[in-house]
Amino acid sequence: MDRNPSPPSSDTEEEEAAIAGDSIGNTVYSKHWLFSVLTKLIEIISPKKDGSELNHVEMQKELDEDMENDICKVWDMSMDKDVALFLKEFNAPDIFMGVFAKSKCPRLTEICVGILGNMACCQDICMTISKDENLGQMVLQRLCDSDSPTLLETSRLLMTCLCQTEVANIWVERIRENPSVYDCICFIMSSSTNVELLVKVGEVVDKLFDLDEELMLNWIKKSSRPSTGEPTDDSPEELPDFKIVPCLLEAAKQVCSDNNSEGLDVYMHILQLLTTVDEGIQAIVQSSDGGKETWDLLYDLICQELCQPDDPPIIIQEQKTVLASILSVLSAIFASQTEQEYIKLGKSKYLLLIDSLIRVLQNMEECGKRPLDSSREANSEEAEKLGLAEEDFHFKILKDICCELLSNMLQELSKETILEGLKEGHLNEQKCSCAFQNLLPLYFSSVESFLEVLREADQALADKLGKSFPSLKPQT
Repeated sequence: MDRNPSPPSSDTEEEEAAIAGDSIGNTVYSKHWLFSVLTKLIEIISPKKDGSELNHVEMQKELDEDMENDICKVWDMSMDKDVALFLKEFNAPDIFMGVFAKSKCPRLTEICVGILGNMACCQDICMTISKDENLGQMVLQRLCDSDSPTLLETSRLLMTCLCQTEVANIWVERIRENPSVYDCICFIMSSSTNVELLVKVGEVVDKLFDLDEELMLNWIKKSSRPSTGEPTDDSPEELPDFKIVPCLLEAAKQVCSDNNSEGLDVYMHILQLLTTVDEGIQAIVQSSDGGKETWDLLYDLICQELCQPDDPPIIIQEQKTVLASILSVLSAIFASQTEQEYIKLGKSKYLLLIDSLIRVLQNMEECGKRPLDSSREANSEEAEKLGLAEEDFHFKILKDICCELLSNMLQELSKETILEGLKEGHLNEQKCSCAFQNLLPLYFSSVESFLEVLREADQALADKLGKSFPSLKPQT
């Protein structure tokens, strides 16, 4: 007959207490295990006792598989606040500084920057990291790294810090005082084919420009000079003289070729931010091609890619922010470069852009008529009002920018161009009515000027429009 199992050992409660004491905060992660991994990391970056040998980390380009697995587990664990705080108590950031200074292993550097990025999500730790000048400079030096994964994690860390208002200014000032950051970011934007990296670097630039106009002006004005920052073995050699606009355009083209809507939105917003200052507009239009490359890229996006005739009107909801950015830049270029040949486009291309602008307005009108869907009806009344208010705000911005560019373009139409527009279907009663409805009364003179030329091309259509909009002066 089988014997019953033995009763639990009297040591069980003590073992459980010991296990509980080894847990990090409220997690199941072991302090002892984490200590052992960090100790190994310290050993990797510490000089050997035998000074006749090169430092192990200087020789080691690849990370030991077991060590890589362990340190990757720490990377995952560091997303937990308790673990992040424990790492801070163990002075992990100082250990990582040793890695940045001594390691020749890209994978190890990437992981350590990634762990710092996770730790920085905790506000207190982010403050500690940000105030450490030595660590801050080492992080910025990682932007000169030749390893794309490391660059990606560095950009993520910077973005995490820039998004925390308590420390954002520390990083802005640090970047402003470090000329190599401009060079390295321009190098990445102009040469990288890694779209994920380009998007994250673009987010950093966008945030920097949004936070600090002075930094944006400095980057607009400067031609690249040799970096005065401390050189690293990984930094690109003999950097060319970078200009911010061509670098932005190169990155934008790369994300466009990958159909990355997030990246497109980011880079179009950066260009829009440039146009908020005169120096930014001049940087675009006084380039070697007079702004043609910028205009052509944005023209193709509006006329060939976004808000197309076969798209449902609701697409405007998804594209409203990127459309506003693109049209804002086009409007700024058009206003300052009217005499440029590329602005005149040729009748067909000019009319196609006008047609695209009117279609944006038509789709916005259609979206304004739609009934509330069931999911919105299920929301609380307060949340519904907030959502509608934000939507109306973005729509208003898009409408204002679209109308400004459309009014300027309509004023430039000749009789011959209008006749071709009527023939090709770019202009008709419905489209003109939509344009007038949105342009009046603010752009009264533009509409009136267009209507006068339209009467020469099609008297009947002009009369119909005049009757539909009594505020317009009748033909005498």
